[in-house]
Amino acid sequence: MLCCVCKEKEATVHLTQIAGEKMQKVDLCEDCAKQKGVNDPAGFSLADLLLGLGASQEIEQSGGGVEIKCPTCGFTQADFKKAGRLGCPDCYKTFAEGLEGLLKTMHKGTRHMGKVPRALQQSRDLSDRLKNLQKKLAKAVADENFEQAAQLRDEIRQTSDKLTELAAI
Repeated sequence: MLCCVCKEKEATVHLTQIAGEKMQKVDLCEDCAKQKGVNDPAGFSLADLLLGLGASQEIEQSGGGVEIKCPTCGFTQADFKKAGRLGCPDCYKTFAEGLEGLLKTMHKGTRHMGKVPRALQQSRDLSDRLKNLQKKLAKAVADENFEQAAQLRDEIRQTSDKLTELAAI
């Protein structure tokens, strides 16, 4: 297996990081491992290796040179750099400024979408649509656009019926 960085030498150092449900593997030759500081746990950041040098520095710089510490768990930026993970959910708020760029690089976006059962997702979608229709109805009534209001009223009834049917399942 060739080194992921130089793509010339045989990889002898194999790193694995599990983030959520994703597992990332990096294979390095001895020279690249030394160059990236893999032998020195204090100076190594898997985020830097995967995202290019500077990802962890970006997080550190967002603090303006002052060591930011999570008020809930006490996790610092140095702890994140060493472990490659955060200490608690509040760390996301504490280190938000620096993490945003890092997360955009690693994932599609910065909001965790998660998995939701299909029936629950349909129920949420219908509830959102119902609220939106009710707002439009209120605006149509306020504007005295009664023809549009009647159409919206019918849509609200249909959507409400679908929501009731879905709840009965």
